[in-house]
Amino acid sequence: MSSIESLLQQQAAAALSAAFSQEISAESVALQSTDSKFEGDFTIVVFPFVKLLGQKPNIIAEALGKALVDNPAVPVTRFNVVGGFCNLVLSDAYWLDFAAAQATTPPQDAAPNGKTIVVEYASPNTNKPLHLGHVRNILLGYSSANIFRAAGYSVKKVQIINDRGIHICKSMLAWQLFGNGETPSSSGIKGDHLVGNYYVLFEQKFQEEYKAWQQSNEADNAFQTWWSKQDEKAKKKFAPDITDTQLRAHFFKEVYKNTYFNQQSSLGAQAKQMLQDWEDGKAEVVALWETMNSWVYAGFDATYARMGVNFDKLYYESQTYLKGKALIEDDLQKSDSIFYRKDDGSVWIDLTSAKLDHKAVLRSDGTSMYITQDLGTAKERFADFDMDKMIYVVGNEQEYHFQVLFEILRRLGFKFSKDCYHLSYGMVNLPEGKMKSREGTVVDADDLMEELFSAVAESSQERNTLEDLSADEQKRIKEQVAQAALKYFMLRVEAAKNMIFDPKESIDLQGQTGPYIQNAYVRTQGVERRLAAAALPAASAPLADYSPQPQEKEVLRLLHSLRHVIQKAADTHNPAELANYLYNLARAFHKFYNDLKIIDLQQVALSHFRVSISRACAHTLAYVGALLGIEMPERM
Repeated sequence: MSSIESLLQQQAAAALSAAFSQEISAESVALQSTDSKFEGDFTIVVFPFVKLLGQKPNIIAEALGKALVDNPAVPVTRFNVVGGFCNLVLSDAYWLDFAAAQATTPPQDAAPNGKTIVVEYASPNTNKPLHLGHVRNILLGYSSANIFRAAGYSVKKVQIINDRGIHICKSMLAWQLFGNGETPSSSGIKGDHLVGNYYVLFEQKFQEEYKAWQQSNEADNAFQTWWSKQDEKAKKKFAPDITDTQLRAHFFKEVYKNTYFNQQSSLGAQAKQMLQDWEDGKAEVVALWETMNSWVYAGFDATYARMGVNFDKLYYESQTYLKGKALIEDDLQKSDSIFYRKDDGSVWIDLTSAKLDHKAVLRSDGTSMYITQDLGTAKERFADFDMDKMIYVVGNEQEYHFQVLFEILRRLGFKFSKDCYHLSYGMVNLPEGKMKSREGTVVDADDLMEELFSAVAESSQERNTLEDLSADEQKRIKEQVAQAALKYFMLRVEAAKNMIFDPKESIDLQGQTGPYIQNAYVRTQGVERRLAAAALPAASAPLADYSPQPQEKEVLRLLHSLRHVIQKAADTHNPAELANYLYNLARAFHKFYNDLKIIDLQQVALSHFRVSISRACAHTLAYVGALLGIEMPERM
């Protein structure tokens, strides 16, 4: 909260207390920005005081407005009342002083509040490169961490790398069977992409094997058995004119595929054996696992570096999954254990009283599940950071998983469970549709970034604006613009919503895009260059008796609201709040820049005021952009 807001609350409370002989606290005064349909800078909502003071809202608002206008301690020059809202207009002098102060004092993070937040994001599997879905995850997590820091929290950025499991073994087995010793060095392929190619290859080989098996008598028996067990209600779900071929296609694709993998497939048996060998510590399997993971980590690091994101600590599923298993097995020894064991040896928990379900936490062979390792990791993180809040940035398809995780943590007695939060986000697709990792149709993050860079480079060449710069400087600016296009487009949409990422739209200099925002900053730097060339003299006297123009006032109001927007974005776990603020500020500055003459040697004091607005806007664009991971170039 800014000092003017605190002052208005304090003086409003004092005015109400004096006018109605009733003690009012400053904290009870609800202050907000005035709706754009009405005149005013701040609005005090008086409805909460109606019952306490025994007066109609408009009477309270009128008394309050008059008292504040007459109060020399606050810069309120006039007011208007709309129902139960008292709209306050601050003095022109206040805004002139505010512009001068903001021009010399860039925005700063809020003072430390003594609380720690841990943000988990990225958390990829080591069987494929980072893709478009990861990009949204990473940008949401990284920007959220920055916003929490700006709001005064101590922030730790972490990820859990899913480096074990059957999906990892699929890539390993495909490389072992078909790789012929290929490496990133020998192939010239980035390590995570190389491993991802073998994950896709495994699926292709598995589908070939599965398709051939479908012609066997065993497959026909499996189909006939399944169909014979369907009751009439189930059979009616299929169209009456469905052909036998179509019905079989549905069965083998939607019903039996996992069963085949687990029971009949040769490749499935080999992959499962490799996983068992890894868990048993078989030397050659562990060595291959370490080698291929090292290729992937090097690839991930390069992608993270290009995106400009980082982490404070990495957790690995291979190191945490046993901790969750131990947690469960220890609880099973208690007479009042929250878990129970079935006859097949698997371990479950009954969560029906929490409107969830019975959830398996250990398989019948004693191996861990995703929920198992998440339990162990949560406990370890609390020991590491003693955090006040834990944020999991994970797609909305995992909402049930996190409901279960938080409930089990609560039942295990971990007090921090109430401070765990799932920052759930929707799917992200391209205009041409959905993507699938196993089929190799996913858009890799690296390819997407390179596509955007190429598009920006082509657009820049057409405009011919950077030719006087060195090749390295041109490349740096084009990369900044491409990254801004990607990041802003991803973050402008509220996390909970599904979205379509349109690369072409994302680089539009006239749309709600990162480059449009960067161009506002570029214009502020152009103002600085023209200022130096014009040799504007110092003002002989301060600007007096000047009422800021609407274009100036809009920029100043947005600058003034920054701290409130940051706090709201942190409170609502919503980086889109800040992304949209950034666009609104850029749009207001563009209008200010286009409509008004900023440097005029015939009006020195006014020029200094407008330069102050431009400079303050530059500071804020750069600061907020950095919170979202967006750099501001001086030229485009």
